[in-house]
Amino acid sequence: MIIDGRNRNYLSTGHSTCSSLQPGSFWILSHNRHLIRSVTLHRRPSVPVCCWLKGQPAVMTKKANVPKELDEPMCCCEFVNREGEKTHMAACCCDCEHLDQACDRWLKGEAHQEGALSRVVAVVKDRLRVPWPSGARQVDLSVLPPLVLLPVSLNVAALHFLLGVAMMIVLPGFVLWYYYVTHRRKGRTLFFLSLALFSLGYMYYLFLTVVVPQGNVDMLQLTTVTLGVASTLFLLTLTKRDPGYLRTSQADTHRSENHYHGELPQLGCTRYGAALEPLDVARSESAKSHWCKACCMVPPPRAGHCRICGFCVRRLDHHCVWINSCVGQANHRCYLLMLFFFLLTSLYGISLVLRSVCPKQNVLFALLYCPGVYAQYSSALCFTCSWYSSLVTGGLLFLLVVQLFNISCNVTEREAQLALRQRGGQTRLWGLIVDTGIYSRGFLGNWVEFLTMSSAVHISSPCLNDLV
Repeated sequence: MIIDGRNRNYLSTGHSTCSSLQPGSFWILSHNRHLIRSVTLHRRPSVPVCCWLKGQPAVMTKKANVPKELDEPMCCCEFVNREGEKTHMAACCCDCEHLDQACDRWLKGEAHQEGALSRVVAVVKDRLRVPWPSGARQVDLSVLPPLVLLPVSLNVAALHFLLGVAMMIVLPGFVLWYYYVTHRRKGRTLFFLSLALFSLGYMYYLFLTVVVPQGNVDMLQLTTVTLGVASTLFLLTLTKRDPGYLRTSQADTHRSENHYHGELPQLGCTRYGAALEPLDVARSESAKSHWCKACCMVPPPRAGHCRICGFCVRRLDHHCVWINSCVGQANHRCYLLMLFFFLLTSLYGISLVLRSVCPKQNVLFALLYCPGVYAQYSSALCFTCSWYSSLVTGGLLFLLVVQLFNISCNVTEREAQLALRQRGGQTRLWGLIVDTGIYSRGFLGNWVEFLTMSSAVHISSPCLNDLV
């Protein structure tokens, strides 16, 4: 049955169209009045109610006319565009109607139509693709800026000492500003993942082409750095997989709701004019407080909903923009290992570069004082990259320390932030350590629980797609 959230009346679930349903909130109950899920209707549907509840389209009496060419396998450069037409990457500059109209109005000095720029951007994003075995894959525009921003900034910083200082301030400032903008919008972006991967690849490329040919790095040191980079990328593919998303059916939702003893909150429901008895409010308080409206389910304890990914995650820690994924119960250990291996590789690589460009200086002080390093452009570029890598390493080292403190207290980053907002729990070191005391089992017990907790998801073999 369906219960209207506004007037608490019973609504029919027959095969007639939903002409009587108006936009609003509805509760869907089973025959014994248990809450199955809640639904928010933004517009009046034109399909039968039963199809609308199941999320399925109405049964078509006539088969849709699908072009035969779409059923045929596509080559690596073919794709289906926004209009549903099969096209080729070689035709990316053809049929540019929106772009032609925008350029024509600009040349004539006429005002642009409303939404003209957004249509042009949508067409460009749709046609910006790379060849792929099963058809050309679309490239996100947020991937491209780091490919230009990073090498240009580092090469400009290598020209002079003052330019280097300016770039080491401007570049992190721009990244923090972009993070603030995207964090407010709660939108997904590949900018930070692209910057992280390209930074790692670009540093390794300069290490092979500039530092190694100078003869100050032996084969064992080169092998160590290579294994460190490969291990970091491998752990990244493991971390990028399912962090523990909660994807449940109606039956699973019903079981999770019963786990909390939660039924539908107090409703004065009527069915065909007969009044229904009010549901038990005391038993429904827990489900009401834990109910996730976006996922239409009651998540298990310590799970949380990620507004960026759009899913509830088991033991949600936080959403990491640098991997473009959540950190949850299934990938938290891999995430910690990835940070650890990256920091070791980065610190070792920085020490090798500084010993090569500043052989007469101590490694601990070479970043602060290295006379004559700007006399040669290649040495200045390596020195600038060492500074950039040191800034990145310092930020990730702080992140690793926070993670170690949280694990020692058996607190996730999400729980720590909630405790700081609500001023609950014990805080030390200006809020760096937050101990809620709810799940703590002592230092050793907390680490044993973290290392032995189940991933609770099916782990497939890693592939190239896991990086993005």
